[in-house]
Amino acid sequence: MAAAVEPTSLTLTLTDEHLALQKAVRDFAQKEIVPIAAEYDESGEFPLATVRKMGEMGLMGIEVPEEYGGAGMDALAYVLTMVEIAKADASHSTIVSVNNSLYCHGLMKFGTEAQKQQFLVPVASGEKIGAYSLTEPMSGSDAATMASRAVLNEAGTHYVINGRKSWVTSGPVADYLVLFTMTEPEKGNKGISAFLIDAQQPGFIRGKKEPKMGIRASATSEIVYDNYLCPVENMLGKPGEGFKVAMTVLDAGRIGIASQALGIAEAAYEATLQYARERTAFGDPIGAFQMTQAKIADMKTRIEASRQLIYNAVLAKERGKKTGGRYTTEASMAKLFASETAMFVTHAAVQIHGGIGYSKEYPVERYFRDAKITEIYEGTSEIQRLVIARAELGLR
Repeated sequence: MAAAVEPTSLTLTLTDEHLALQKAVRDFAQKEIVPIAAEYDESGEFPLATVRKMGEMGLMGIEVPEEYGGAGMDALAYVLTMVEIAKADASHSTIVSVNNSLYCHGLMKFGTEAQKQQFLVPVASGEKIGAYSLTEPMSGSDAATMASRAVLNEAGTHYVINGRKSWVTSGPVADYLVLFTMTEPEKGNKGISAFLIDAQQPGFIRGKKEPKMGIRASATSEIVYDNYLCPVENMLGKPGEGFKVAMTVLDAGRIGIASQALGIAEAAYEATLQYARERTAFGDPIGAFQMTQAKIADMKTRIEASRQLIYNAVLAKERGKKTGGRYTTEASMAKLFASETAMFVTHAAVQIHGGIGYSKEYPVERYFRDAKITEIYEGTSEIQRLVIARAELGLR
């Protein structure tokens, strides 16, 4: 007989504080971000002015305690924020996600008090911008093959770092980064260590900016380390714990990307509902046609299923804060389903809009382009399926 599975609630109660935050973020996003989203998508310029405003609102360190410059709220607050920002513009939500999940979360979990004061406070407050650097040109999902190296100098005071990192979100503008590199390559994943990097120090070189299909206002680039000297006290966690740090951080990051995907899907869905009511063909609104209705039904159902998976992951994350447990499977399920929902919904949105959906005059083509990356970064859909299945099968 199979072991009993403890039932898990798929609903969360939004407190007055959550609702106030949701409204404040929605108002800000619709007023400040929506009018500039298409322009920044076209130019690829980093939206520094609105990022600073998000910092002033506490959105760059939502779950970070107030004493470290953050808003001191919970995982649900982070999800609500990500959805509202992503509905306005996915690029802005990517910047929020990296700052909160990939940078601040890792420092809160593994950082020393001195590290938090130096590297967390200015980023959580929005004064500085953080980034996360794991991927290399020939090392993506298989982190053990990374070629970058950190070697302790003879004096034992600094690690000398050399190598090239790719696809660093916020890389062109980041002030501080969490870097993952090999300290003992013969140990594979167990030879990876994490470091806190100050981008103003010698040996830190920003490489080419990536010309991307979507989330174009979220700056992404290569980073080259050329004999970069990192003080030993700037190692995040212990030697060889880098892979553990990276995977722990990605658990939180995947909830963020799932929320981003949900926001993109909601924006596309709402635009489609309005269009289906207003656009007529053969004397009737196109929403009266059964094939349009079938698409709308599937869009709505997948959106709500995604929301519940995200809320389930939030509950698991909050439980983990109390027990120290991981929430890897819940985060992977939410990220997998929500990202594929974003692609499904945006594809249907463009299809229902017809030719005008292919035009930049309407935002649905941007939603479609932005949605694709949610199936790729912070673990591809293929990796999420492996994570979920191996957990279910009891495999490592």
